[in-house]
Amino acid sequence: MSKDIRLAKERAAKKAVEFIKDGQIVGVGSGTTVELFIKILAERIKREGLDIITIPTSFRTYQLLAEYNFKIASLNEYPDLDIAIDGADEVDSHLNLIKGGGAAHTLEKIVDYSARDFIVIVDYRKISNKLCEKRYIPIEVIPIAIKRVTKELMKMGAVDVRLRGGEPNKYGPLITELGNVILDTKFKPLENPESMEREIKTIPGVVEVGIFSGRHVSKVIVGYPDRVEMLKRK
Repeated sequence: MSKDIRLAKERAAKKAVEFIKDGQIVGVGSGTTVELFIKILAERIKREGLDIITIPTSFRTYQLLAEYNFKIASLNEYPDLDIAIDGADEVDSHLNLIKGGGAAHTLEKIVDYSARDFIVIVDYRKISNKLCEKRYIPIEVIPIAIKRVTKELMKMGAVDVRLRGGEPNKYGPLITELGNVILDTKFKPLENPESMEREIKTIPGVVEVGIFSGRHVSKVIVGYPDRVEMLKRK
């Protein structure tokens, strides 16, 4: 990671920490920018004595929260969250998102959509006019449905569907924390991401799609090496 990119991520993470208040139930997403958020928030808690409860979206996030001695709970214990902070792989001009680069988008969507205030933190490289200009859409799929779902995605206009591989020293595909696989799917830039999200989810065998509708997003904090910008729904 270059110095400028790390600085951009840190600026976005620091700004997000300002939105955390004492007594809140906080959903915590996944990714490198969120990991910086966790570190900076831990420093603020130590300094100010904030009392918050965190709800992690992945085992990796759980490990980091535990490492920094956060209070950790589950969504079953606290189904209504005050705020969720998460990253994104791509953000369009209407705050629609593509998430799932870390294969955790199913749990991320459940937690993020449960929050009264859902704030996204990204660096400037993640901004696009339309979704799919830069990224494939990750789709979590039950393993026995790989071929069936692939055929349906091609009928819907997908130009490429790839089964995501595992780690370099692991045979076979990546397996999610829920025991499923990821189909990374390329479409032409999306005119209506929310409609595409709904349509893909109707395919039998699809667990969750990595399109997050902008209507669920409160704001997007975009970090640059020298500043931050705040994007809100139009």
